[in-house]
Amino acid sequence: MSWIQKLYETYENCEANIGYSETEGQRPLLPICHSTTQAQIEIVIDGNGDFRRARVITDKSDMTTIIPCTESSAGRAGSKPVNHPLCDKLQYLAGDFSVYGGSVTSGFAKDPEEPFRDYTDGLSKWCNSEFSHPKARAILSYVNKKTVIQDLVNHQILFVGQQNQLLDKKEVEREKNATDIFSIMNSQDSAFVRWIVESDDTVESKVWRDRSLWESWIGYYLSGQQAESICFVTGNDAILTTNHPKFIRREGDGAKLISANDSTNFTYRGRFGSAEQACGVSLDVSHKAHFALSWLISRQGYRKGDLAIVAWATSGRPVPQPTDDEVDLFGLEDLPSDEVAPANTAQTVARKLKKSIAGYGKEIGDATDIIVMGLDSATPGRLSIIFYRELTGSEFLDRLSSWHETCTWLHSYRFADKKRIWFTGAPAPHDIAEAAYGKRVDDKLRKATIERLLPCILDGQPIPRDLVESAVRRASNRIGIKDNDDKFENEWNKTLSIACALFNKYNRKESYKMALDPDRTTRDYLYGRLLALADSLEGWALSEAKEKRETNAARLMQRFAEHPFSTWRTLELALAPYKARLGGKSIKRQQMIDEVVASFEPDDFLNDKRLSGEFLLGYHSQREFLRNNRTQDEGKDIDDFAADDSETINQ
Repeated sequence: MSWIQKLYETYENCEANIGYSETEGQRPLLPICHSTTQAQIEIVIDGNGDFRRARVITDKSDMTTIIPCTESSAGRAGSKPVNHPLCDKLQYLAGDFSVYGGSVTSGFAKDPEEPFRDYTDGLSKWCNSEFSHPKARAILSYVNKKTVIQDLVNHQILFVGQQNQLLDKKEVEREKNATDIFSIMNSQDSAFVRWIVESDDTVESKVWRDRSLWESWIGYYLSGQQAESICFVTGNDAILTTNHPKFIRREGDGAKLISANDSTNFTYRGRFGSAEQACGVSLDVSHKAHFALSWLISRQGYRKGDLAIVAWATSGRPVPQPTDDEVDLFGLEDLPSDEVAPANTAQTVARKLKKSIAGYGKEIGDATDIIVMGLDSATPGRLSIIFYRELTGSEFLDRLSSWHETCTWLHSYRFADKKRIWFTGAPAPHDIAEAAYGKRVDDKLRKATIERLLPCILDGQPIPRDLVESAVRRASNRIGIKDNDDKFENEWNKTLSIACALFNKYNRKESYKMALDPDRTTRDYLYGRLLALADSLEGWALSEAKEKRETNAARLMQRFAEHPFSTWRTLELALAPYKARLGGKSIKRQQMIDEVVASFEPDDFLNDKRLSGEFLLGYHSQREFLRNNRTQDEGKDIDDFAADDSETINQ
């Protein structure tokens, strides 16, 4: 139960954040005994329960509504869903729902008034208790008039036909872009209503933002819970729950971390006689832990499909995420963009990384508990913890720093404001998955890859060899990426730089440099340099002639990786007309080719066996050297035109 205890501690430390966040799209940290839902209609009444006005909520960012709920209503399902205590759908709130032809849930078909009776009975008990609240009493007074549908029809919120029956979307003649109830839903019957209670002595009229109303409901609901037993998390006697919250990764997420519905057939696998024996967690602890987790995932976690990963400090202090790259860690300030990356980029970013990590260390403290948790769906209703680590602040930051320092290369596949962002560092795990298996990688394979990378980031485990080899193979197949993706050039550049980062990480003992290393004379590195020089020279000649097509080096890159010596002879012969076209301007480039060839050991140059991923390091480093050191007479290489094209595509 360690994870739930840490989340409970986090909630206790972050209680000041309960309520809505100012950050757009971030889920609120919920008070206990509450949930969130999407509301479509907003009804305004006064303190006496008299109707004033109503509106349709068409702004999706404004729909999220904090509502009081019971254990039963929070997880309601089936043919007779339990009502919420205050805000709910029309079939519960409107006493005239069936009069206007509203269609109730199938379980209530024999008695259409039952949902309204259950709602008003529950609300009356709250209003008659010592925890009564004036807003709740005003709402009860209004709904007891049984005019909810009538008022909404009169104010053109709902649509009825000649027989005063609620209409479906297809039955209503409306303008194409009309902002009415049918612009956000197809059936009026299922509209969810929230309340505004306006009175002279009210500071906050919106019930979903009124903290005094939250506290009123919490006090009332907990006062009605009698059964107490020992909580496995706190060790104290408390009100237990067997119906734990859902909506953890996102709103509408039905998977639960704790579920106890095994009371028939395989009764707890013969180990326990009741749900309380299997897992005794108090209502207070369960709500706080689950609400803290959903809030943390929304605020700072990584989520893709069913996978969610989040790192947090129990103190509530911000921490860097293991799924981020340098752009996400540092932001866009002071990062090179849209221009040639400076030669000292690696050193600059390394200093920034150390400074940033030191800043986090000062903020969270060395001994602060840092938790990293990964979640995924085992089934649509079951959520599993696929990764869990508890670390001290210093351990977490040291391991994260080591990852970003060792799995590093120069990248240029990020964009901001339509401009290319250059950064040096480790790629994000989801980008590594795309580099290894393609941009259209299957979600299951993406999740499995990210899950395999987390121990490499946080435990210092070696990076899987198959990931490195897969990325190297894709980067070598340049023309193949073109055939599969219209944005091939940026996609291939991304794959190339990530493959270099992975190969560099996998072969740390070699101490590769990101800048061109003229002293490295290994066969694979030199062959990579030759390929880059041939590619650049032909690309230069094509740009002079204003031709846009693939160079021979690009087309034959995969073959070159398999048989470098025999392919080089083909490439060298094909360069002759381009050398002639450029004339004396290409002498310097030809001299560089000759210098690289002269650096080979004779036996190495004649060796036609397959190249390792090291040739990509030589290729990338030589290409960046040429781009950063070209003269004005040379103009742009083909790589620069490709970069321009990729930027245009991304715009």
